[in-house]
Amino acid sequence: MMMVYPCGSKIETSSSTPTSVDPPQSTIVLKGCIGKPPRKGTSLGSKNLSKKRSYTQFHLELGQSDFLLRHCAECGATYAPGDEFDEKNHQSFHKDYMYGITFKGWQNERVFTSPSFNKNRIVMVVLENDSPAHRNKVQEVVKMMEVELGEGWILHKRCKVYLSVSSQRISGCLVAEPIKEAFKIKAPPEDERRFKKESSSSPSASIQFGNIVLQRQVSKRCRESDGKLDNEAIVCEEEAKPAVCGIRAIWVSPSNRRKGLATRLLDTARESFSSGCLLEKSQLAFSEPSSLGRVFGSNYFGTCSLLVYKAQVERLD
Repeated sequence: MMMVYPCGSKIETSSSTPTSVDPPQSTIVLKGCIGKPPRKGTSLGSKNLSKKRSYTQFHLELGQSDFLLRHCAECGATYAPGDEFDEKNHQSFHKDYMYGITFKGWQNERVFTSPSFNKNRIVMVVLENDSPAHRNKVQEVVKMMEVELGEGWILHKRCKVYLSVSSQRISGCLVAEPIKEAFKIKAPPEDERRFKKESSSSPSASIQFGNIVLQRQVSKRCRESDGKLDNEAIVCEEEAKPAVCGIRAIWVSPSNRRKGLATRLLDTARESFSSGCLLEKSQLAFSEPSSLGRVFGSNYFGTCSLLVYKAQVERLD
């Protein structure tokens, strides 16, 4: 299970043909002027060259400060300021990335709701059995996840996908798969002791003002989880443990993080992954979590010794 953190993405830029520009006194550099020179021995006034040569003009470099590509620090997209097509693409991608991909719903949905979800609902998609329209929407969401989690490994046909939907947008996604075993992380004893101490000494998760009760999220961290991504190897016990549900990936749009969506997705997967059976937390495992993924898993499972497994890359079709 990998948690989400921004890395670079790129929106392809397209060429644009500017309208007439009054040339300044400085030299104008035309980028991408393409034309064929006249053949040797021919005259410019010759009938053979009666047709005008075609030129393709991409950009005028007039020393403007924003000529170079710009990188969006929030969504990671790279685009060309001043290029109408590029800026429109960036605005669309930025909105989908920050708030979730638009989703008007389907006629036949496997819907999970709860009073604690407020206006949210979770829709489950079974890739082996669902319609092409359902699978195509999942692919659209996965493309957004791949911006941060890497390409080509998240989905295969045996996966079950859980989509968190709110205000006609998919604000979160969990991808689960059937597994048979996993391995427990070897957490240093001092980490486990500190984690349990923090858990027992944590203040109440709710605050009451008159008749209003507000829920408060308490975050506990393991030693190696300092809020940054790391590439450290995960040391596990040699003996395999039985497991049923593997969490390949969880993604929540940035504007909806720290609202409990990932926890709701996990709870829903436990309730519905195996028909007629509520899975115990000990039957879930994460696929090679990052440091922040381990923070989330430790908070959810109540221990630093998570069950993990290695997700295999399989073809979707």
